Formats: sequence, structure tokens, C-alpha cells
Amino acid sequence: MKDFDGKVALVTGTTGIGLASARRLAAGGAAIIALGIDESANAAMQAEFDRNGAAALAATVDVSVPDRVAQAITDGVGRFGGLDVIVNSAAVHPYGTATSTDFETWNRAMSVNVGSIYLTAHYGIPEMIKRGGGAIVNVASVQGTACQQNVAAYATTKGAIHTLTRSLALDYARQGICVNSVSPGSVRTPILERAARGDDPNADIEAAFKRFGEAHPLGRIGEPEEVAELIAFLCSSKASFCTGADYRIDGGLLAGIGVR
Repeated sequence: MKDFDGKVALVTGTTGIGLASARRLAAGGAAIIALGIDESANAAMQAEFDRNGAAALAATVDVSVPDRVAQAITDGVGRFGGLDVIVNSAAVHPYGTATSTDFETWNRAMSVNVGSIYLTAHYGIPEMIKRGGGAIVNVASVQGTACQQNVAAYATTKGAIHTLTRSLALDYARQGICVNSVSPGSVRTPILERAARGDDPNADIEAAFKRFGEAHPLGRIGEPEEVAELIAFLCSSKASFCTGADYRIDGGLLAGIGVR
């Protein structure tokens, strides 16, 4: 289904949901500008897309650094001719309370999880306006609505993403840019793998995933490809009247309450 023929998509994060989103958009015909800090993941993505004949530029970029993001967008637009779609998936997930989280960790979470969305908008939206509009999808989390203990920085950034999404949607609606967020529950990603492993390098990750999945009414964790399909819909012309909203994809996690 070539629903993105002729489109150029910027995706931050080259593992997990970011990788799955880039694959889905490329399968739909989009040229991909992928930004991530993991050099090996970037190289693997580039090699995969080259093998498949997909147009892609995977760049090693710290998405919290303004000059690096600006240059990457300039390079990508120069190669592919414009920018139509932005998917912001890059994130860090520190654990800690307000008292146990040090200031450096707090600021890093804010600059990567929220600051990168500001930066891709700041440098990317002018390019989207040149093309007559486009779509932005920000990957938030159920933790922006109802969080666990010991995730003060991460949950705060995800709540901020909801607010920034609404702000961008209102500010650029008349320029033809639709901006939405998605809020996944537990999804099989490197971040969830680290949570499953904890401090034990020999931990049974699949057993932990099964335990995590039991908290979701559907009885399992999600797959990155499932989230990527929702993201692709919100990036497509089929979602042309959707903007300023958050879409949960959480296996029913937030539909209930904890009382039994």
C-alpha cells in the first residue's frame, strides 16, 4: 500500500517504535530521514533500507542538540527535496523519584524526550509549510496520564508531550499541519527490555514481558509494529481531520481501575 509515495518523513529514534515506524513509512513509499544516537542501530537500519531499495538517510545525531538536529534536517531535505512527516520517538527512560533523581538526569530526560520535539518542530515545520502542510506524531506514553512510582522525570516528560502536541496543533492548523500523539502501554522495545532485566543481566526477559502483559486487559504487551500502524494512519491523508489529540494504544490498560 503506497500511501506515502512522494513523501519525506523524519523519524527520531532508530530502535523500537522509531524503527518500526520508519519501516512502515518506507513500505508506504516515503523517503526516510532517521536520527538516532545509537551508531550500530543506525548502521543496521541504513543497511536494511539499502538492501530493500528504500530511500533513507540514517544519521547519528543527539536529538537534544539544536545544531545537530538543524543540520540533519538540512541534509535530509537537501537529499530528498522536502519534508512532509515528522515522527518523534526518541526517548530516555530514567528511574527515580524527585529526591533520588539528580539534576543532570532530570535535564537529560527533558532535553531528549521533550526538547527534541521542540527542535524537530522548530527546524522542520518551516520545511513542511513549503510543501503545503504535513503531519507530526509524537510518541508519548500512558505514563503521561497515569504513572507508576519511581518514574518522576520520565512521566513528567510524557505529560509535557501531550501539552506540546496540543500547542503545536493549534499553532499550525491553518498551515495544514496536523499534530497528534500516541500513548502506548507496555511495548516490546529496548527500553522495556532494560526494565525487564533490571539489575540482573541473566533475567528471563520473556517471563517479565509475560508478567507485564498480565496487567493489560488484552493479556499481553504490544509490538512496535502495532504502534507503527497507528502512527502511519495519523501521518496519512486518512487522518486529515485529526489534530491536537492523543491516541492510546495500550491494550486496555487505562480503561479500568485497580480495585478488585
